Amino acid sequence: MIPRGRPVLNETDVARRAGVSLTTWRRKHAAAFREHVPDLLPESRYLLYDLAQTEAYLKGRPIPALPDGEHPDDLLTADDVAQILGINISTVRAYATRSHLSPGTTRYGARLWTRREVHDRRDNAPGQGKGGGRRAGEPQGPRKAHAYENDPRIDLAAQALATAAPGTPKSRIAAHLADLHGHTRRTWERLLTTAAVARHTENDDPS
Repeated sequence: MIPRGRPVLNETDVARRAGVSLTTWRRKHAAAFREHVPDLLPESRYLLYDLAQTEAYLKGRPIPALPDGEHPDDLLTADDVAQILGINISTVRAYATRSHLSPGTTRYGARLWTRREVHDRRDNAPGQGKGGGRRAGEPQGPRKAHAYENDPRIDLAAQALATAAPGTPKSRIAAHLADLHGHTRRTWERLLTTAAVARHTENDDPS
């Protein structure tokens, strides 16, 4: 997590500010630096450091503490988002692809989402919570073709069907998907059925 969206540096920029090559930095200076300046995304493959803390370290000054507590502007990793929404990391990426979440922002290649957006998605999921239903007297919108229409998990179910060995029981595929992505086996069985019907419909479409 990057607290409050603060400016950050990657290791290449840290070495540049220190006036040495990246190779020299890693060999001679990185270990001592990391004892004082924490990596902000320890659960990811990206090494990002707070700009203010880095500058203080390089100038030999006391290193300022990072802000405490949660803040709407915190930038969260896919792992953070998955924990808040109670879903798998691959589902987070599917949500972003299908616009159930925004594409997020990137810092040195790391994709991140604001805590504000993630909490809003959690507290105001489509059809749930405040504003999720139709107000009295409001005209009903177009009815969904099926209960899982526009659900990004449909793509995951379709991929599983396409790659499964012929004759594999649907219950076995569903159990595998539940292990990978969370949710119940019964939910995945419904998603598999929906994906299979959609594929059959597409194949039968004369256009």
